[in-house]
Amino acid sequence: MVTSFLKAISVSKAYPGGGGVKNITLDIEPGQITAIIGASGSGKSTLLSLLYGLQSPNSGEIRFKDERVWGPGEKLIPGHDAMKMVTQAEDDLNLFAKVEDNVSVLLPNTNLQAKKNKTEKVLKQLNMLHLVDKRVADLSGGEKQRVAIARALVTQPEVLLLDEPFNQVDTSFRDGLQDDIRQIVKDTGLTVVMVSHDPGEVLSMADMLLVLKDGEIIEAGNPKKLYNDPHYLYTARLLTNCNVLTTEEATICDIKANKTHVMLYPEWIEARDGWGGRHWTVKQVLFKGFYEELLVENDGVTLRILNGHGGKYIEGSKVKLKIGRHLEY
Repeated sequence: MVTSFLKAISVSKAYPGGGGVKNITLDIEPGQITAIIGASGSGKSTLLSLLYGLQSPNSGEIRFKDERVWGPGEKLIPGHDAMKMVTQAEDDLNLFAKVEDNVSVLLPNTNLQAKKNKTEKVLKQLNMLHLVDKRVADLSGGEKQRVAIARALVTQPEVLLLDEPFNQVDTSFRDGLQDDIRQIVKDTGLTVVMVSHDPGEVLSMADMLLVLKDGEIIEAGNPKKLYNDPHYLYTARLLTNCNVLTTEEATICDIKANKTHVMLYPEWIEARDGWGGRHWTVKQVLFKGFYEELLVENDGVTLRILNGHGGKYIEGSKVKLKIGRHLEY
């Protein structure tokens, strides 16, 4: 009887120059998108390659459906057969071949019609049918990334591993590609494990977040819960450009703190007009489209806040602040 899907049990991997992961234990749920986030050098890509079998742990083991995932020392071609990995690199793509040929090349020639059907199916899922006859070399960065993902999906893996795959993709392509992957997960039950440094990406895509710091998982959970109530200041800083104040600086905001640091998300602070109480000066207005970010200052303390009423304030305006919530660390 299968008791787990993809699992790491007390896994550690150390490198001579430092880095890696330490004593990682986790369970990846099937049919979900799990995102691994962390600062640069925290061990995100190492953990992903261990789950896939591209590297062998120094201790502990990776198990897929209760069977051990063999590393490169024990398997001639590294990587588990039920999984596929996509990175930022385009090394696996034949730049001078057509999109259709790049995607279909991994399928056997025993049934050419079935090969064509499977290729067309995955190209349709990723909204790429209009690109079938184009050379990969003539595509944009976002289109090339779609080809790499289609190539990974055409063999119908049970697990798709993504190592910062949207890093070099334009925003318009990125949003559409993320929507397509979410739909594929919903339609097929595919399991996705992704590494990312983009908070917007993981908050909108992931069902589960794993937060890595110095090679260890420090917290895990639903993205919405982790965003609204992060156990660590480190997590809050990963997920957004938040305001972090010392206890002394917090008093300028009329916050009496009991811990060392106070954290406020920009959306927890509202600018208001008024004459009574403490006033803040608008130092900068940053246009963000349908909203603005205001940098406001008082007595040497600067806060970043959101303003949904574009054009209401200009540099030099005096405002009062209403702080709805803060967290202490």
